Amino acid sequence: MKRALALAVLLVCTVGLSARAADSVDVTPDVVYGHKDGMALTFDVFRPTENAKGVGLLFMVSGGWYSGWQPPEQMQVFFKPVLDHGYTVFAVRHGSAPRYNVPEAISDVRRAVRFIRFHAADYGVDPERLGVFGMSAGGHLALVLATTGDGGNPASPDPVLRTSSRVAAAVAYFGPTDLRNWVIGKDPTMRDRFTALQFDADQVDACSPLLQVTADDAPTLMIHGDKDTLVPIDHSTDMLKAMQQAGVACELLTIEGAGHGFAGDDVGRAITALLRWFDTQLAEK
Repeated sequence: MKRALALAVLLVCTVGLSARAADSVDVTPDVVYGHKDGMALTFDVFRPTENAKGVGLLFMVSGGWYSGWQPPEQMQVFFKPVLDHGYTVFAVRHGSAPRYNVPEAISDVRRAVRFIRFHAADYGVDPERLGVFGMSAGGHLALVLATTGDGGNPASPDPVLRTSSRVAAAVAYFGPTDLRNWVIGKDPTMRDRFTALQFDADQVDACSPLLQVTADDAPTLMIHGDKDTLVPIDHSTDMLKAMQQAGVACELLTIEGAGHGFAGDDVGRAITALLRWFDTQLAEK
């Protein structure tokens, strides 16, 4: 999961997408949406200057709950299909492992949603049409946001914290949905491998989107390979069942033969499904 973002960039390039970033995109790097331990929490904004839909998609920059920085021009290549489709993209970084754990990452990305909604007019996006997507740990964070949004804290002195953290749609590539076995299970393999999983057991239910499903969750598409040995597809099939039982709009695209990451035509299938989902769920009412 730690290398999921870098892998995704390479996979996108394998399906013939231009290595040159789109010319008709305004890039605003390193927008500060909060602080922790004296450090800034930041995101980059990629805004199409032509045929913009006025819809924002938050991408969770996270693999193994590591959240690293890359030059915006590299990120822009990765986002090219989404930008060409008219979506504004916010590449959101959270407090990264190994210093910060999963609950802390969740807190960060929730604040990012609130901040972007509060400043939506500045970015030319509709505050009620915000989507979220991510891969692996980023997919997990997308699912957390889809299932645990709230209306904000009206008593907070911070106007950002008074703003809703709800998203209107989500897409999760091979995201973990139930962290219980990894955090409190007898086998420490995943906890040792991914230090962000080393947190108090009493927080694990709140960090497991499978256990947070309710009828008011955001419509969600999951994309998962059936040969994934790191995050088995059961994570997505169980999530699908829970959402269906709750009456939430949801789908699962199974990529046959794929492991933890896609290649070749499967990359195109996944991108096409993602765009279709957001087009459907985030269309102007």
